[in-house]
Amino acid sequence: MVFSVLLAAASVTASRLGYIDRARERLYGRPPRLTAGDFPAGVMAPIDDVVMIPSRAMVVGLVARGSVAPVLWAAGDAERVGLYRAAYAIDVKVRRFEREEELRKALIRGGENGGVDLAVLPVSSIAMSASLLRDAAPRVVMLLGRSRGHEVIFAKGVTRLQALLGKRIAVEDRSGAWYLLLWSLSRAGLTLRDVQLVNLDSAFSAGAALRDEKVDAVAGFLGDVEPVAREVGATQLASTADAPHLLATVLVARGDFSARYPDAIRRFVRGTLDANGQVLKDRTEAARVLGTLAPQLGDPMEAIGAAPPATLQENLAFFHLGDATPVTYAELFNSAAALNQKLFGAPPAPEADETADLGPLQYVATPQPP
Repeated sequence: MVFSVLLAAASVTASRLGYIDRARERLYGRPPRLTAGDFPAGVMAPIDDVVMIPSRAMVVGLVARGSVAPVLWAAGDAERVGLYRAAYAIDVKVRRFEREEELRKALIRGGENGGVDLAVLPVSSIAMSASLLRDAAPRVVMLLGRSRGHEVIFAKGVTRLQALLGKRIAVEDRSGAWYLLLWSLSRAGLTLRDVQLVNLDSAFSAGAALRDEKVDAVAGFLGDVEPVAREVGATQLASTADAPHLLATVLVARGDFSARYPDAIRRFVRGTLDANGQVLKDRTEAARVLGTLAPQLGDPMEAIGAAPPATLQENLAFFHLGDATPVTYAELFNSAAALNQKLFGAPPAPEADETADLGPLQYVATPQPP
């Protein structure tokens, strides 16, 4: 009897101290961790489609660049009712981020938990962060624009890409400018081992870094870097004007948000295409909003010109739903994902088709009955 009591007491103590769990892990291995990504993104969607639009504002996260100017203008602010609310009856709140890494984390948290419901990201960033974004079940819903000189590489005392061998290059890790740098190194026959990368703490700090004597080159936004480059006599080595189909900025929604509120996504896509069209006709107002939010981009009119908003036709071609285009979404996503595996041994990414939800875009492209 006494032995049984002592044995029971010892068992309880061992359990509280974690000895039993550790012993079980040694025998059977650590139990796999359950995450939201283990289940379909749409499990919380309503059965009868009663709720099609959230009762709160949709939260869109972005790192400011030229192609987001229509979104900023259409979202409005406390002093001005934007196009989304006035014409499409949806409330949109924009959150600005200094780094794409912070934006990706916010997409994982979601709008209900202090993050964002939708994010504006380059395709390369989504593909090369696929495993990290798994719990967000990201769904790309539209093309916002392509960079046509918005991202650049400048160097001091260097006039060609091959001369970057052994140089220190400042760039935000896994950003659009970083992807441009990878492409540029490939053209020069260099690898990541041939240069020393210095990670920037902000997407808009490349210009300041160019003044640092410890850095030989930078990759970042043209408006941020060019003024400093003129001061220090730096030379432009490459830009996305050399590869206008390399960096495509897209709108990506959390899978659960897209499944629960399909009508909100459709309205957002339609409203954004409407805003894009208006900005292509006259970018004055959108440039004013962009310049107020992100003066680091330099002249906002030039920033929009270097990353112009995409039309419906460009969207359809990009997602292989319309006319031919040199590079489609699937090609860009799959190549970036493969490069991520090649460089860093990352786990395989899902197929491009699994990461896109083109239903809203197709709905908008189809003429609706009166």
